[in-house]
Amino acid sequence: MRLYLIGMPGAGKTTLGRALATAYGLPFRDLDHEIVRREQRSIAEIFAAEGEAYFRQREAAVLREVVAELPRLVLATGGGTPCFHQNLDVLLETGYTLYLHAPLEELVRRLQRGAASRPLLAQAGSPEALEKRLRETLDAREQFYSRAPLRCTGLACTVAVVQRLLEQYRTSS
Repeated sequence: MRLYLIGMPGAGKTTLGRALATAYGLPFRDLDHEIVRREQRSIAEIFAAEGEAYFRQREAAVLREVVAELPRLVLATGGGTPCFHQNLDVLLETGYTLYLHAPLEELVRRLQRGAASRPLLAQAGSPEALEKRLRETLDAREQFYSRAPLRCTGLACTVAVVQRLLEQYRTSS
């Protein structure tokens, strides 16, 4: 089984992904960490040196490499992963895709301290500017996120809830 978690930065994909991997006895990967490991530089450094277009190409390549390497895994994707280079099609065709949705207010709260280290959020200095940027980003990405057959919202999204969602999805498909 492959289980992919998609959603906005700060939604909790990595935290939930690790817990799901443990529950299912599967390897866990965070796509951003895989990119950093393979590039041997931070995402901020990649953005600064190469720009977003290069990062998105590299992200697509690493996604496909990880999928080819691991027939069983839980993968936390980057927030923009499903929105570029037909990455969402790869996710939908090769595993179960879960949209982890978090309310905008919760995203702002979670990301306020670390926004400066995230290239696409670094310019948002105030909480109001961060909220505006996140709202714009979510509005643009929702069309991709909403294609995920599984959806879980907020703090109610626990391992047990995802397990039930998967069971229901498997029996209805």
